[in-house]
Amino acid sequence: MRLRDVALAAIACMLAVGCSRLSFIKPDTDRGSYTQVAPDYNVRENPDEKRRVAMFDALGLAGVALQRGDLASAETQARAALKIEPKSADAYTVLAVIAGQRGQRDLAGKNYAKAVQLAPGDGDALNNYGAWLCANGRAAESLAQFSAALQDPGYTTPAAALGNAGACALRAGQASLAEENLRRALQFDPNNVAALGAMAQLRFNQAQFLDARAFMQRRLVAAPADRDSLLLAAQIEDRMGDAAAAARYRQLIPGTQSPSGNGDPNGARGQ
Repeated sequence: MRLRDVALAAIACMLAVGCSRLSFIKPDTDRGSYTQVAPDYNVRENPDEKRRVAMFDALGLAGVALQRGDLASAETQARAALKIEPKSADAYTVLAVIAGQRGQRDLAGKNYAKAVQLAPGDGDALNNYGAWLCANGRAAESLAQFSAALQDPGYTTPAAALGNAGACALRAGQASLAEENLRRALQFDPNNVAALGAMAQLRFNQAQFLDARAFMQRRLVAAPADRDSLLLAAQIEDRMGDAAAAARYRQLIPGTQSPSGNGDPNGARGQ
């Protein structure tokens, strides 16, 4: 599970909302042959609607700036959205992502928590805060957030919360709960990266190395490898007795100095 990936998925969803304004354009019949199949609409925006649209426009611009890596512009737009609507959970989510990318871990957590406070039933907000909790040493506490996310009838990506819940339950030492959630996640999405990686780790912990290898191979196909997945893949191959395969995985670990190096198992682990 990677916190950054989880948060950016929320921004992508938010961008879709920000771009959801509908324009009813009547064709120019002098420039071509058209058949009108829908009635004309006269759309009048009241002041509240104009403020709402302005807020979503600002959030959309914030998301675009964030994807460009322009954190200053993203923050400016997110704060503009908050000026329009101080209770915008989406704006606090953007600020949380920005803080996380700046290395301001505690501020990121406060903003994710604020988003949940403002939208206590929102699955995306709950999933994001749970991911932050888990990534910051509070795995057991995060499980309640994922469970609440799954209670949101409008939550469209249950595999994300289930995959995170499984990975975090594993971190919390709750293997049975982890497997239950991971299997459910893979039923929704067979290529869920968090679930595949966590299942590989779970089977490795259980000394079921052939199954661990199978899940890890699926994980490596589903998304580009990161340090954690490469290290676990190497460890699995060690236990399977394939030293050559283990060495190949270790060569790919960032910072590895030689083909026979074991990497640094105590190095920074991706969250």
